[in-house]
Amino acid sequence: MTAQIDPFYAIAVSGLAHRLKAEGRSIIHMEFGQPSTGAPAAAIAAAHRVLDNDPMGYWESPALKARICQHYAETYGVEVDPSRILLTCGASPALVLALSMSFAPGARVAIARPGYVAYRNTLKAMHIEPVELPCGEAERFQLTAAALAALEPAPDGVIIASPANPTGTIIPRDELQAIADVCAERGITVISDEIYHGISYGQRTPSMLEVLPDALIVNSFSKYFSMAGWRLGWLLVPPSGIDAARARMGNLFLTPPSLAQHAGLVAMDCREELEGHLQTYARNRELLLAALPGMGLGRIAPPDGAFYIYADISEFTDDSLEFCQQLLRDTGVATAPGIDFDPVEGRHFMRISFAVSTPEVEDAIQRIGPWFASRNRRPSA
Repeated sequence: MTAQIDPFYAIAVSGLAHRLKAEGRSIIHMEFGQPSTGAPAAAIAAAHRVLDNDPMGYWESPALKARICQHYAETYGVEVDPSRILLTCGASPALVLALSMSFAPGARVAIARPGYVAYRNTLKAMHIEPVELPCGEAERFQLTAAALAALEPAPDGVIIASPANPTGTIIPRDELQAIADVCAERGITVISDEIYHGISYGQRTPSMLEVLPDALIVNSFSKYFSMAGWRLGWLLVPPSGIDAARARMGNLFLTPPSLAQHAGLVAMDCREELEGHLQTYARNRELLLAALPGMGLGRIAPPDGAFYIYADISEFTDDSLEFCQQLLRDTGVATAPGIDFDPVEGRHFMRISFAVSTPEVEDAIQRIGPWFASRNRRPSA
């Protein structure tokens, strides 16, 4: 039987935003985790050269795989053989590869709630049962070793995300070690989504690979490297999983775009430009954290990394989808409803992406401030 999965509601909000824009409205897109900046200039220049000189085809760049291994050595102090790196068409196929090689239909995989919408829905589409663990303020909206240790029976796997989407919270190294210990003791396979690594605000972001060498690591060029449209990512697998992962990659996805691989290799050495983007995100985060409490959005998940504000809007609504749609219609600011990330409590939350320019953030604050001031507070909130 075909699995039934929920829609990605932020896509519906974005569709409304584009319709309003086509009508001549001024729209600020803060609904998706998509950098408004493009690929680094040197990467684009390299792509132009490749277009002129390389016919391209099905290909995995040995140089790019070696450069990714260098990144793990330099950033995390972990040595990785290039054979363990599978280049993919972004993080989404990497997640599918990791799940399909690790779990059979009917397996149980733990995820945080709130968490990235595609974890839950991809698991369901593959007939794997998502075991959602509620993570609130007490847990800093993150999975904990204690929660995994208490789960009976033990799940077959767990998806860890740090920094997390939608909250931006980071798991400290000691807690990551505790999670690794519980998973090793209970035979739980770990998939670590590290797509937001490189985007943090004063707190180190350790890799699961530092504490659990057999973890599967998902990463991408979409966020820190500002290359979402290039569709390039990777999956790092343990040595025992190389053959299984390669068989699936070859049959399901072949290879990522050759052009993106050429550009991605150059992008990895464009740190000065990329760190400039990070400075913009830091400023945007600062502006929003200063402004939102005065609008009644004082309960915010700690945005240690990534580029999101996950805010409690329970004083205003118990229908975050309708709330975000009305906010968009009235102000032109597009945001994401919390029900994407938490089907239980998400009706009381919204996510604001600050991966846009600082002038856009300043404009958005000017637009939504009066709107929130005009809203009636819910007596029962």
